[in-house]
Amino acid sequence: MSRFGDATAVERVADGRYKVELDQTFGFAEALNGGYLMAVLARAAVDASPHEHPVSTAANFLRVAKAGPAEVLVESRKTGRTAAMSRVTLVQGGEPVVDALITTGTLESDLEPHWTGEAPPAMPSPEECSTFASGKDDRGFADNVEMLFDPASMGWLDGRPSGRLEARAWLRVPDYENDGYALALAVDALPPVVLNVGAKGWAPTVELTWHMRAVPRPGRLAVHGGGRLVAGGWFDEEVEVWDSAGRLVAQSRQLARVGRGLPG
Repeated sequence: MSRFGDATAVERVADGRYKVELDQTFGFAEALNGGYLMAVLARAAVDASPHEHPVSTAANFLRVAKAGPAEVLVESRKTGRTAAMSRVTLVQGGEPVVDALITTGTLESDLEPHWTGEAPPAMPSPEECSTFASGKDDRGFADNVEMLFDPASMGWLDGRPSGRLEARAWLRVPDYENDGYALALAVDALPPVVLNVGAKGWAPTVELTWHMRAVPRPGRLAVHGGGRLVAGGWFDEEVEVWDSAGRLVAQSRQLARVGRGLPG
């Protein structure tokens, strides 16, 4: 397995119960990335299901997950011919950390859409994009996920935020084939879009819902982030992920808390 495959592996120890070793390098400082945690939950949900793909996930982030041992509990709610639904909980230190409702289904690998809306504006080529150099020795997440950012959405780094809720990047998980777990990571991999309206620091996700719309083709994924409203210390973030064949393969919306730098 690749680093990502190893880091998201789950081991069944009983019906509906799995153990996992959470990997610190898929986090920032002491907080693990929410997309990484959703990939872990999705692996357990699929293992407990007759279906192959995590087609819908609604996750509530209750506490900060730390590196080290944890459990995933899967409680079946319904199993049908086309879909199965489960409550999936990440437990650490005897307390629930992430609680999710996950629907699994089986998508055709060569599925072509019957209809799709307009694609987002094209990003610059990967060669015209830039990496995110944090200047820190322990880069963690940035060393495990190859991301090339549209410079037009990274003005906040130089103190020149665009004034719009936006973030865009090309994404690839090194040595790993694109699948539903990579998409779980992708929908929460961008810097918080609220940084481009003057916010600073960590913006913790409270709730995130994402949908897998197709099995992604090989190659870089185009990740487009936006939002609609910042108010009262809260903001929303919407993400679309498009594959190398120009297909919409994942969508998400999350509600998060604003970090520092904005009133309220």
